[in-house]
Amino acid sequence: MILSTDSYKGVRDFYPEDQVIQNYIFNTWKKVAESWGFVEYNASTLEPLELYKSKTSEEIVNEQLYSFKDKGDRDVVLRPEMTPTVARMIAAKYNEVSFPARWYSIPNLFRYEKPQRGRLREHWQLNIDIFGSASPYADAETIMLASDIMKKFGAKDEDYEIRINSRSLMDMLYKELGIPEEKSKTVSRIIDKKDKISPDAFKETLENEIGDISNKLIAILQSKEGVFEQISSSAETEYFSQVVSILEKAGIQNLKFTPTLTRGFDYYTGVVFELFDTNPENPRSIFGGGRYDNLIEDLFGKKVSAVGFGWGDVTTRDFLGTHSLLPKLSSTTEVWLAVAPETNMDEVYRLGNELRNKGIKIGIDISGKKLGDQIAGAEKRKILFVMVVGRNELESKNYKIKNLASGEEKSGNLDEVIKLI
Repeated sequence: MILSTDSYKGVRDFYPEDQVIQNYIFNTWKKVAESWGFVEYNASTLEPLELYKSKTSEEIVNEQLYSFKDKGDRDVVLRPEMTPTVARMIAAKYNEVSFPARWYSIPNLFRYEKPQRGRLREHWQLNIDIFGSASPYADAETIMLASDIMKKFGAKDEDYEIRINSRSLMDMLYKELGIPEEKSKTVSRIIDKKDKISPDAFKETLENEIGDISNKLIAILQSKEGVFEQISSSAETEYFSQVVSILEKAGIQNLKFTPTLTRGFDYYTGVVFELFDTNPENPRSIFGGGRYDNLIEDLFGKKVSAVGFGWGDVTTRDFLGTHSLLPKLSSTTEVWLAVAPETNMDEVYRLGNELRNKGIKIGIDISGKKLGDQIAGAEKRKILFVMVVGRNELESKNYKIKNLASGEEKSGNLDEVIKLI
């Protein structure tokens, strides 16, 4: 039987040219995270199902989990997000972790959903979290770090906007309007989907949940200052104002207060935010996050405040492509050794090892093709330098190296060749 060469629907194969881009994204994430003092962690892709049933959104639990029973009849899941996992890890080492803790990871995540632009069934995601700090500087720092990453990708302020809101502010608003507390999470989920459904569908869904109050709530959401006009000054409003002030003083110019932003996860408790692409060709959220002060206590009985975000590689690649910010493809191999006919291959490999020992990444052509074809092969592989090796070069220790991009050629001994590279 001949098998299909197609991958499973909703996942990707990473050919070398794709892996170059993914490595670029990952390396940028890691460098910036570590420059802000974050340390890396990781965990297994498999988790107990109950970890996600308790605090993850109903949509993910009911519709998107890859869950099954293992051979020990245990309910397990391929993790759909990293936050419950890292909450478990923090709780497990509660007495050993130095708070506030700055942790990051780039986990592989799985959700069964309809594949579309920006959403697949498998992706990787940068997770940035600060644990053990209830300071507005923690909220602001995660957003400043995210902005720093965008700058490192080459994005300008006008390429995206940072939409920001607060779940605690929205809870105050619901209370002021007389919306029952038990309906607050459902109302927040409806509001979060406002831009994804028609105005009529949004109004009808909200009205079915809270009746005539929906008309006043919709009017408030449509007004720029409606939320703050409705709720009184409080610790929650002061905290939110502090976060915004810190960001503005740090030079973040593209903040936008967005009362319809609530984020879908039930565990968010305070400031929430999303980075949104402003290019009309890709009008969507790139990633988001927020404060979740109660999750670790609710799940594991350890009181640890937390704030963070998750940033997927699929939306990142879409953003970079839309804004012409993808890196130019190049090979990790620095020099291709094109081997002339009747050359002692043992000597060629000795030369290759000598160059590797000096820190040069070497590929040796073992095809037996003509030199012209070997050089063309190096060009196709996006390798920058090619060095022809034959009996004369090995005997004289004088080598000719060519820059395939510029066409420049130079000759010299091994040390001179290495300096050129």
